[in-house]
Amino acid sequence: MKLALRHVFVLVVCAFAVFPILFVISAAINPLGTLASTDLLPTRVSLGNFGDLFASDVYPFGRWFLNSVAIALLSSFASLLLSMCAAYAFSRMRFAGRRAGLLALLLIQMFPQFLAIVTIFMIFTRVTELYPAFGFDTVWGLMLLYLGGALGVNTWLMKGFLDTVPKELDEAATVDGATHAQIFWRIIMPLVTPILAVTSLLAFIGIMSEFLMASVFLRDPESKTLAVGMYGMIAGDQRNANFGMFAAGTLLTAIPTVGVFLWLQKYIVSGLTAGAVKG
Repeated sequence: MKLALRHVFVLVVCAFAVFPILFVISAAINPLGTLASTDLLPTRVSLGNFGDLFASDVYPFGRWFLNSVAIALLSSFASLLLSMCAAYAFSRMRFAGRRAGLLALLLIQMFPQFLAIVTIFMIFTRVTELYPAFGFDTVWGLMLLYLGGALGVNTWLMKGFLDTVPKELDEAATVDGATHAQIFWRIIMPLVTPILAVTSLLAFIGIMSEFLMASVFLRDPESKTLAVGMYGMIAGDQRNANFGMFAAGTLLTAIPTVGVFLWLQKYIVSGLTAGAVKG
């Protein structure tokens, strides 16, 4: 009886998880492309919504897709590099203000970034006037904005992982004449592959799906990201008419995230199984 109930529970959970996916797929291949005509199981199949999505002059989906992927990759890489350097300094070095710096990072993360959205808007209004390349509607400006919100939590995650790496490795390398840079790149980095992969994946997913800050920062239709642009497709009276294209765009949006996950998966496994200290 208990085994049967467990199977029933698992089936219910699976059905609950699969239902929205099936509905989105059905809407994406629905030839009518409207919300009112979409059923859970499609009666007809067509790829017209995908063609209309890329052929639309009002909604430049291809441009949004490239913007999101470029911003997510650049921001994730820059955040990963800076966070790793900061975590290495906090974990391995002793200097004045170390404890205060760690506490400051922790306290800052307690406040959501959107609480400072008015201040950020005023700052970038001035930055746009002085340095247009880093102002509104630019990839570099939005990347700087994302870096400020991700450094704290990423630094804490990596520091906790670095604390588990034996310091004897650093001491042995120092005796052999290695510099801090050589220890960091040749010894520490290969050992912390799992946390690097996990952190970069979380950063990529978070930036790809971020909406609030991007909706304020990006105003030009050509510079919008997928989250902001696709929201405009179903806002107001356009929800019913554009739902098919929206569902098609949703499926395409999942491709970069799945691709990054599959690429990083091998690094997570290899990093966990490869060790440097043999007992």
